[in-house]
Amino acid sequence: MSAPAIDDSLHVLYRSHHGWLQSWLRRRLGCAEDAADLAHDAFVRLLTARSQVVPAELKEPRAYLTIIARGLVIDRFRRADLERAYLSDLAALPPDLHPSPEEQLQAVQALRALDELLASLTPKTRAAWLYSRLDGMTHAEIAQQLDVSVPRVRQYLATAARRSYEIRYGAALPEAAA
Repeated sequence: MSAPAIDDSLHVLYRSHHGWLQSWLRRRLGCAEDAADLAHDAFVRLLTARSQVVPAELKEPRAYLTIIARGLVIDRFRRADLERAYLSDLAALPPDLHPSPEEQLQAVQALRALDELLASLTPKTRAAWLYSRLDGMTHAEIAQQLDVSVPRVRQYLATAARRSYEIRYGAALPEAAA
């Protein structure tokens, strides 16, 4: 299917289901603005994945959009919980130790990026990365803990580093560097 045909089918899908998806989200979230944002994000997700998904070929477009929207809702709630926990810890600090508003924003953005990174990794890759970064374990110690080989641990950590780069810079590493 050519690019214009995909664009047309995405346009038809948007026109046919955007209102329904936004209403579905509004009922679950209780907020029209959040519902509008997430409905838009669901179609952006579809647009960015269009090399893998052809909208015209979807047999159950509402079911597919619902799956995307549920994931976005879960991500939003998880990030909100993370932000609330940070702000709660911040409120417990003496006023003279409070970071500036710019530093607070940077911390929240870093927490969101870290959350996105951890959510995007497989369980063993995530565990290897956390053992390495937080516990300072060696590759051999991580391999023993995860019951895998040391080369596999290196692969896990390389995958985590590559994913971190993609999240930070919004692009995949060049093939030569991968």
